[in-house]
Parts: sequence; structure tokens; C-alpha cells
Amino acid sequence: MSVFTTVTPQQLSAWLKAYPLGELLDLQGIASGITNTNYFVTTSTGRYVLTLFEANTAEELPYFLDLMSHLAQHQVLCPAPMRNIAGNSLGELNGKPAALISRLKGRSLEVPTAVHCAEVGRILATMHLAGESFTARMENPRGSQWRLTIGKQLVDLLSAEDRALLQAALSAEARQSLDGLPQGVIHADLFRDNVLFDGDQMGGVIDFYYACNDVLLYDVAIAVNDWCAAQDGSLNPKLTIALLKAYHAVRPLTELEHQAWPGQLMNAALRFWLSRLYDAHFPNTGELTHAKDPTQFRKILQQRINEQASLATLWI
Repeated sequence: MSVFTTVTPQQLSAWLKAYPLGELLDLQGIASGITNTNYFVTTSTGRYVLTLFEANTAEELPYFLDLMSHLAQHQVLCPAPMRNIAGNSLGELNGKPAALISRLKGRSLEVPTAVHCAEVGRILATMHLAGESFTARMENPRGSQWRLTIGKQLVDLLSAEDRALLQAALSAEARQSLDGLPQGVIHADLFRDNVLFDGDQMGGVIDFYYACNDVLLYDVAIAVNDWCAAQDGSLNPKLTIALLKAYHAVRPLTELEHQAWPGQLMNAALRFWLSRLYDAHFPNTGELTHAKDPTQFRKILQQRINEQASLATLWI
């Protein structure tokens, strides 16, 4: 969430006339994240988040907005898209597709506890179950084929050591089987900056713009790799077990998922190492951009490859 496309108060005030949300009181750019333009918006009726989509097309976006509406209606703590007077949740502002969503209470955490990790596991499982009745589909645009393609684009730009790591991870993924693993709607980006807490109380999950249909366990692995990783990339057993136990209590994990766990942790680490490497080598430019360092996910990926055998013991 950065500012690539500038919006002035005058421009937004004119745009908001199509919404039954009152007068604009405040507009602030959000400088975290790396994909879309985001602003905090305060009107005379409440607080919202404005997103201008820099990469997604108007044809893709109803999946994300409809998913948020669906999950909110099924008691998942997440933002609800605002509809304009014409009944549409997607508009256009400064030449970009744009949407306004409700702003949740709370803030993201830097150092989570086992209590926080358990809450993350619980809401992730709740979201996966609620997604079973969501009928739209979106194939994962950053799935295995994307990882292979981006890996080929980056390989000649990497050091010999990084090339070896990349090739080892891609080869290991190619040997995996996804047969029998439960699939459905996943968030695909459930990092600490996409979950809000007020103390120990869950405020909700935000930023659904990487959501898609894929292996549910992969979504769990993405969350564990961020919420439960130490600075050296290794997993904190207490945090990992807390998240998995809470998830399992809502959506029981299967024996096949247990067997696939080490590989999914590695795939999830590879996906984010590659995306951060790509952004480092081919940066976008924006007013308040915040690109993320690939170093930490390189550590995480190396640890997941080194610890494939022992990762199976970090289970419920």
C-alpha cells in the first residue's frame, strides 16, 4: 500500500459526490506496502480506506471486492466495500480503478505473541470455511508457474549462491504433489501488516488483493513464515504450534496436509523471496513507495530447505 497515483482533496471531494458518505474531512496517504495506491479517508459519516489499483484491471477486481463482501457477511472480521449511489463498489479515479472500503479498528503488530498467533490461525481457518460458499474463482497469479517464470527472469541477475538456492527451491517444488490437498479461497498475503489488533483483540484482516483459489495449506504456510519466524529465518515452535492448533480447532488439518507441510512452507518462502527480488531489480516508482528487503525471505527460504526433515515435527 503506497502512493503511486496522487489524489488531491479537491479530486476526492468531487469523486465522493457519487457516494452517500458525507463531506470529506481528511485525506492521508499510506506509505506501507508495494502494489496499490492507498489513502486513509475521513468523511462526516466515518473512516474509510481508498485504494487505486495500479496493476489489476477493472475486470479482475470484482472477485476481490465481492469476496470481502461475502466474508464480512459470514462474520469474518474484514473490510466491507462501500457502494456508491448507483450500487457499484468499483469506480474510477484519476484514470485508475478505485474502491472505498470500511476502515477497521486496531493496528498491525511488530512482535506477536502466541495469543496473537492463535487469533491469526483462528481467523484464517474461519475465512477458509466461509470461502467454501463463495462461487467466483481466481487462479493464483503468483502460483508455481509464476515462480518458475520469475525465477528464469532473475537467475542471471543473482549471485552464484543465490542462483543455487533458487534452483534448489524450484527443483524441490517441481517434485511435490498437490493431489488430495484441500483447496479453496486463500488470502495469500496474511502478513503482520495485514492483520489489525487492539491489544490482544483481533481487529480484522485487510488487503485481500492477492486473494485467489489455491491450496489452503499454502495460505497457512504464508502466515506461519511471517508470524512465527525468528530473525534468522527459523520458526519459533511456540508461535507455530499456537497458530496451527487454533487453525486446526476450526478447520481440522489432514494427514496429507501434515505430509505436505514442509514443502508448502518452502513454496511460500520462495514466492515472497522472488517477489521482493523482482521489486528490488525492477522497482516501481511512487510518491511514498516502500519496497521490502528480500534478505529476510532469503533467510527463511534457506532455513526451510535446510530443515525439511525437522519441519514435519512442528505440527499439532
